Amino acid sequence: MTVTKATSADIDNFLLYHTNWTTADGMLQRTFTFRNFREAFGFMTEVALVAECTNHHPEWGNVYNRVTVQLTTHDAGGITQKDFELAHQMDSIASRR
Repeated sequence: MTVTKATSADIDNFLLYHTNWTTADGMLQRTFTFRNFREAFGFMTEVALVAECTNHHPEWGNVYNRVTVQLTTHDAGGITQKDFELAHQMDSIASRR
């Protein structure tokens, strides 16, 4: 299945409704902050299951209670609908913690 790179308008529209996300270097980026390491790691575990099911994996890192995420679709050479969907899932997962 071919994935199409998002337009600037698509990205701007996404950012309008997802204000915690930014873009840099052709990627969506966000830092999630939790109460402690356990919550941060639990978030990562839950997102990992979603990412594996959709075969779309984030670039991310964890330091204590923070999880920094970068999303891009390497096959398309930039941000795609896959990234928007995973970002939305991450926001939803984080809001339940």
